[in-house]
Amino acid sequence: MNEASDALEGTPLIAPSSTSHPLYDQVVEACRTVYDPEIPVNIYDLGLVYTIQIDAENAVRVIMTLTAPGCPVAGEMPGWLAEAIEPLPGVKQVDVELTWEPPWGMDMMSDEARLELGFM
Repeated sequence: MNEASDALEGTPLIAPSSTSHPLYDQVVEACRTVYDPEIPVNIYDLGLVYTIQIDAENAVRVIMTLTAPGCPVAGEMPGWLAEAIEPLPGVKQVDVELTWEPPWGMDMMSDEARLELGFM
């Protein structure tokens, strides 16, 4: 059996974000300043940022993916994202984790991203 089928039924593949945390919107805006060098759309609107968790001490944990495992900036993009979020006032620390589950798909893009790339 693979890991995905071992998950509890009804458990989301993508962990929920801390959307009610006061820093959430600022973290999202910081994510929107990071771009995939090959695509003229920010990584948030591309759907590469899966989860933004912010704890009571304002430590930020981001779970993200890339458009493909062979992405030439795979080793660099998590660092770019951490560098974008760390300077925000109140942020204690930032941990960016790369995942390949679930795999990224074009259906994860925002309408803005689809429009920008000519898919709408």
